[in-house]
Amino acid sequence: QVQVVESGGDLVQPGGSLRLSCAAVGSITSLYAMGWYRQAPGRQRESIARLIRPGFINYADSVKGRFTISRGTAENTVYLHMNNLKEEDTAVYYCQADRGPNFGVRYYWGQGTQVTVSS
Repeated sequence: QVQVVESGGDLVQPGGSLRLSCAAVGSITSLYAMGWYRQAPGRQRESIARLIRPGFINYADSVKGRFTISRGTAENTVYLHMNNLKEEDTAVYYCQADRGPNFGVRYYWGQGTQVTVSS
């Protein structure tokens, strides 16, 4: 069993910064990929940053230059560094652990952490 836990969401003013943390624990070795998604009210969940072994990174256009995904020192941990936050970044942010294409159950999700950008 795999458990994914996010933390770090908060209320922040426009232009501010936040760092989200994610850890995947349980019956896993090294993950194929880890990524951050977000879902705003009334909108579909979207991928915003993804880190794929051995070090490929993809960002959504909406966050390029403002958000950075990085690997933690502990195995199967990632961070999302968010700078110059905008009101349209307000959403529930989810972390996804991807075990890779060879596993029947491939994806695991965290419970989400709320990020609110407002003055």
